[in-house]
Amino acid sequence: QVRLEESGGGLVQAGGSLRLSCAASGSIFSVNVMGWYRQAPGKQRELVAVITSGGLTTYGDSLKGRFTISRDNVNAVYLQMNSLKPEDTGVYYCSISIKGSNYWGQGTQVTVSS
Repeated sequence: QVRLEESGGGLVQAGGSLRLSCAASGSIFSVNVMGWYRQAPGKQRELVAVITSGGLTTYGDSLKGRFTISRDNVNAVYLQMNSLKPEDTGVYYCSISIKGSNYWGQGTQVTVSS
């Protein structure tokens, strides 16, 4: 089994920054894709950013430039969020994809006040 543990969410004023961290444990293979998705109240879960074990990144629409995803080994991923806006509010979920199977963390709340 795979377990994901997120940290770093919280309350921040518009224009501020937060850094999310996620560590995966369990049956982790060196080739995988880790990333972040978010879900705002009343909306569907959407892509924030993903990064392959080789370092290739993909960002959700309009997020690149404010958000930066990174990883430092096969089982840890980070999301640096700058210039936060109230519309960035939501639950942020860490994910890992291993050989076609997707796993999710419990989510961490990010609230941006105006």
